[in-house]
Amino acid sequence: MARALVPLKDLVQAKTRLAGLLCPSERRALTQAMLEDVLQVLTTHPEIKQVILLSDDPSAPLLARQWGLLHWPESKAGGSGLNAVAARASELLLGDAEGPLLVLHADLPLLGADDISAVLAEQARTGGLVIGCDRHGDGTNLLAFGRPGMPRFQFGPGSCGKHLDAARQAGIAVEVLRRSGLALDVDEPQDLAQLLAAFAAGAGRRTRELLVDTAVGRRLDLALATLASASGEELAGAQG
Repeated sequence: MARALVPLKDLVQAKTRLAGLLCPSERRALTQAMLEDVLQVLTTHPEIKQVILLSDDPSAPLLARQWGLLHWPESKAGGSGLNAVAARASELLLGDAEGPLLVLHADLPLLGADDISAVLAEQARTGGLVIGCDRHGDGTNLLAFGRPGMPRFQFGPGSCGKHLDAARQAGIAVEVLRRSGLALDVDEPQDLAQLLAAFAAGAGRRTRELLVDTAVGRRLDLALATLASASGEELAGAQG
């Protein structure tokens, strides 16, 4: 049986790159909705025995109680920054148990149970590291590994290639998994446009309820259409 570690940033400060489209309360609501969609998948998956929410956000203990999670403040893991904190937390979790660990971002609203099943099957097959890359093939949205395959955490720009290269250099079997449910994390306006176009039945229920056929969603559609039009005009001007 596997466990899942979900690092969560401060909800108040989340998704600042969407500030031109959503006000602070809307960005917080979006971040929490995406998190809860991820938690819904993890907590109901038959192969996940425990989910750990790694966060210093003031609402994290309440969210953990509501979802039946284990909450770890970042101070429990020690270190500073996502990579150091994720590495220390992973060491603690793998030190007292068999089975793989999944470390995944909280902003994957299209994540489905089949994505988690595919990750776990691939990790069991190789016994090493599975990397769930983003839709650009650049970033890392999920890592799955056991003790022998624990990676050197390098979340950030170019992390997919960095994780891949580091694993190969360490002699760890590694596979990159490309799935739509793992690929779409939401940081930029273009990600929101992709999300609104990609909602599938049964995926991202809470996020969909926030963004589809609501006042927020209609305003967001208009803002994204305006951005797309402006980008098209800039491109046409440059070509002219």
